Amino acid sequence: MDEYNEDFWNALDELLNTSEIVIDRPKGSAHPEFSDFIYRVDYGYLKDTSSMDGAGIDVWVGSGEKTVDAVMCVVDLMKRDSEIKMLIGCTEEEKMEVYRTHNETQYMKGVLIRR
Repeated sequence: MDEYNEDFWNALDELLNTSEIVIDRPKGSAHPEFSDFIYRVDYGYLKDTSSMDGAGIDVWVGSGEKTVDAVMCVVDLMKRDSEIKMLIGCTEEEKMEVYRTHNETQYMKGVLIRR
């Protein structure tokens, strides 16, 4: 099964290496609809990609080397959807911030899958 895991991570690497990262919610900024929610890690998307919500693939971009470190698999009960979010260059502390972000409320839950 390891070869399948490697293929998965290689596919994410290919998306990252052939896409522009757009940070539309920088660290320290407020969510556009929920002003009390402050982003603790840069958040954005890969330009010219698409995810389950029809927008670009979501990315959390940390302070490290720009490689895919992990993914968050997220279920949002309010929106009644699910998707993955790529973590790029995240330290362990940044990974835990992202994890907490997706598990703070009863309406959103996520699992962190490290590379």
